[in-house]
Amino acid sequence: MSKSRIGFIGAGYMGYGMAKNLLKQNDVYIIAHQNREPIDRLVNEGAIEVNSYNDLINHNLDCLMLCVTNTPIALTIAEEITPLIESELLIIDLTTHDKSGTSKMKSVFKNKNIKYTVNPVMGGPVQSEEGVLGGIWGGNPNDFEESKKYLLNFCKNIFNFGSVEKAAQAKLLSNFLSLLTTTTVIEFFRSAKQLDIDINLLCEVAKLGSGNSGALGRIADKALQGDYKGYVFSVNNTLKDLTYINDLLKDSSNAEQLSRIAMNFYDSARDKGFGDHLVSELIEKEY
Repeated sequence: MSKSRIGFIGAGYMGYGMAKNLLKQNDVYIIAHQNREPIDRLVNEGAIEVNSYNDLINHNLDCLMLCVTNTPIALTIAEEITPLIESELLIIDLTTHDKSGTSKMKSVFKNKNIKYTVNPVMGGPVQSEEGVLGGIWGGNPNDFEESKKYLLNFCKNIFNFGSVEKAAQAKLLSNFLSLLTTTTVIEFFRSAKQLDIDINLLCEVAKLGSGNSGALGRIADKALQGDYKGYVFSVNNTLKDLTYINDLLKDSSNAEQLSRIAMNFYDSARDKGFGDHLVSELIEKEY
């Protein structure tokens, strides 16, 4: 049985694990970006590095995946690759977009025979490598089964939200919940330190109540050992997502107020020079 040919743009913190899992059953073509480390690791594991988008598209791909930081970067790539695509191609966009990003991407692709779908994910780099991410899929329903075939290489579950726009909104609302929960966990730790409360005992108590969460587990299990890198998401990326979330929720006053409180928290951290730090590292920072 021949392997599928998958192009992958954006093999960074999250994309590395996805591409690594895709390699188990597919030929994967990757293109270099600012961070060489995951690219070099993937090449050593069997991925094929290409030097240009033209070279990437010329490999007669079955699927092209895009996993980049934000909407402007995704749109720039879309505008560069669209003129190069001549035959039918499934594109799976894994990017977390702003509320109008997926509509703009569709507009770029509309005059080509491109099956544009989205699948932003829930989970972090660890879950990406383990192949247990949660997928938030959107697109033409006729493209779901084909997309699923590739996505199950790194997603444990894939949830079909219908249109690309609804999937993007669902991702932002999921991030709204997870980022606000994470912010509370960080302040939970900082407050316990300030009050000189035994944080080990306090975490045991917290995990018995309704305050228990994935964020608490990911942060606490490592933080109690002195490792504050349990939540692998930077302050700058958090602020990007919260900006998108605030825009989505601007007509939902109560929800937007909560989001803005969290945004002020991370704005303060960035102003003190912690923008590139992981959010869980803020537990031990003064700002």
